[in-house]
Amino acid sequence: MPIRFLHTADLHLGKTYRTSAGADARYEDFFTALAGIVADAVQEKVDCVLIAGDLFHVGQILPKTFARTIGTLQPLKDNRIPCIAVEGNHDWIHRRDNISWMEALAQMGYLCLLRPSRTEEGGYRFDPFDPESGLGGHLRIGDLNIYGLGYIGAQAGAHIERLCAAVATTNNLLLFHVGIWSYSPVEIGNIKLEEAHPLAATFGYVALGHGHKPYTVTTPEGAPYAFNPGSPERVNFGEEKYAKGYYLVTAEGGRFRAEFKPTSPRPMLVAAIDLDGAANADAALERCVAQVRARLATFDDPRPPLLELKLIGRVGFHPFELGRERLRATLEAIAQPLHIEIKNQLSLLSSGADEGASQQSLAEIEHAVLRDLIGSGSDYQGREEELMRLALQLRDAVQRGEVDGEELLHLLD
Repeated sequence: MPIRFLHTADLHLGKTYRTSAGADARYEDFFTALAGIVADAVQEKVDCVLIAGDLFHVGQILPKTFARTIGTLQPLKDNRIPCIAVEGNHDWIHRRDNISWMEALAQMGYLCLLRPSRTEEGGYRFDPFDPESGLGGHLRIGDLNIYGLGYIGAQAGAHIERLCAAVATTNNLLLFHVGIWSYSPVEIGNIKLEEAHPLAATFGYVALGHGHKPYTVTTPEGAPYAFNPGSPERVNFGEEKYAKGYYLVTAEGGRFRAEFKPTSPRPMLVAAIDLDGAANADAALERCVAQVRARLATFDDPRPPLLELKLIGRVGFHPFELGRERLRATLEAIAQPLHIEIKNQLSLLSSGADEGASQQSLAEIEHAVLRDLIGSGSDYQGREEELMRLALQLRDAVQRGEVDGEELLHLLD
């Protein structure tokens, strides 16, 4: 008989904008996405649901997030549909002296949490799944052998050979929280495409997570073997152009047919607002409003959107005169966004000998100062660009008010 399953990943339950008036609604978005997938699984009467990591947004979640997760997964348990998961980099907790939230869900029967054991020689061992603990490395659904390997870091590509050597069965599926550089170039913890190809000889279907954009990986001969559904909800700004959804997969006779099923993420607008030549702050504000109105007019979703605006151009007034709070209040009045972020990259129009220096944007000045500070330490010379980007990532994450100490540690990792 064919095996049918849903493959999803990167649900990021618990994410919100803590300093935003729309924090509660944004928190609900991610549970709404999971609830829709669960409802589809019940309606389709699938044999199992696969979650390829990052069920949660941070390892140390709030108790209310744990309770909401139980309630959202309950229909799967009621209908005896196993929910098989691995841990992603966001699920992982740095202090292993306590049980993790995913381990707790496994012990309560809401997840089948897969992770391998390691041998003394440094290899992998996939122990049979234990229903009592909810943990194991390998389980069987019908004639399909499902193996699980969560996030193992930036050196994951070096582990592929040992991983495949630990598998002695046929008709195999691997649940793996890793991205592929050629398809998802912005993620930390990806592997090279040539490092991934050996997986195709051992696994008929590699259920990926980590990257928030859907893609399919093929062998050099063109045969698909690895699938990343992306995240069902838009997690970060920059994902507005990605399709959002999950896979409904049919496995029969060692062959897999994956159908992408779209979800309905919250509308998101990321736009560069060109204010070049504006003589004063009032004129700039008027032009900004007109451009935002024009872009929002193309939206057909009644839900309040997420906005990220980058103000660009050379203007005839000091960029600070276009006050962030004034701009935010005006945009909230015309667009009613759920959350808004503004990046002021305006530069000042000037003439004379100092024109080149004065036309630097605020962002360019910031980058130059950081680069000089980092480069002044001999231990960091040669890594200025890398560490400058990390410093700005940390700054932006803190300013958005959506991270805690655990997520900041993930960035540092």
